[in-house]
Amino acid sequence: MRIGPFLFRPKTIPTLVTLLLLPLLLGLGVWQLDRAEQKREIMRSRASGAEAAVLDLNRAQPGYDEARHRQARLRGRYDPQRQFLLDNQIRNGRAGYHVITPLRLADGSGAVLVDRGWVPAPPRRSRLPDIEITAEMRTVHGQVDDGPGVGIRMGEPAVEARWPRRLAYLDYGYMGSALPYPLLSDYLVQLDPAAPDGYVREWERVEFGPERHVGYAVQWFALALALFLIYLLVNTRRVTHE
Repeated sequence: MRIGPFLFRPKTIPTLVTLLLLPLLLGLGVWQLDRAEQKREIMRSRASGAEAAVLDLNRAQPGYDEARHRQARLRGRYDPQRQFLLDNQIRNGRAGYHVITPLRLADGSGAVLVDRGWVPAPPRRSRLPDIEITAEMRTVHGQVDDGPGVGIRMGEPAVEARWPRRLAYLDYGYMGSALPYPLLSDYLVQLDPAAPDGYVREWERVEFGPERHVGYAVQWFALALALFLIYLLVNTRRVTHE
């Protein structure tokens, strides 16, 4: 293609490389923008939840969309015999677990899961941390959340039958089927940091906000633009004579 004194004649290898890399770079930029919007939505939801009325989960257990990030209270008894350990939870470079304990509501209708926080994993994989808890009646306060996530869910949530039961990821359907009483919600309550019977609880901890994701997106888009310009330069030459 002739443009004034310049002739654009794409070569095979640069074209193939560009066709492979350009969509990848653009896709990474779009993904980072999507991550930034997800962070903004979480921040908006937390702010809205902090202003909403406290949920009394003994009266009703609304769906997650209604309950998300709201403060909640519930009264009942922990089940010390059936607790879950969410595996592969890294904190400050150290592996550990989130301790998920069912709290059986006072009226006996069923249970709501309570995340009691993070504990370090023992050095040997065969050992589990001591997460003993008593079963007296108590009132629990915390924030509703869907719990720590994982990148990819592979295989079954658990491969062991013993209790405490170690989980590769949270699966509320599986957890409900493992309990001899109904699980009343598809979310959990993150135990208030000031409450007793918990472990490390920094629920508001965020690695970084949406601004950094936007910065990463700009970098990916800049690399895509640079690749395109290099492609044009490599495949364009000035015609000095007819």
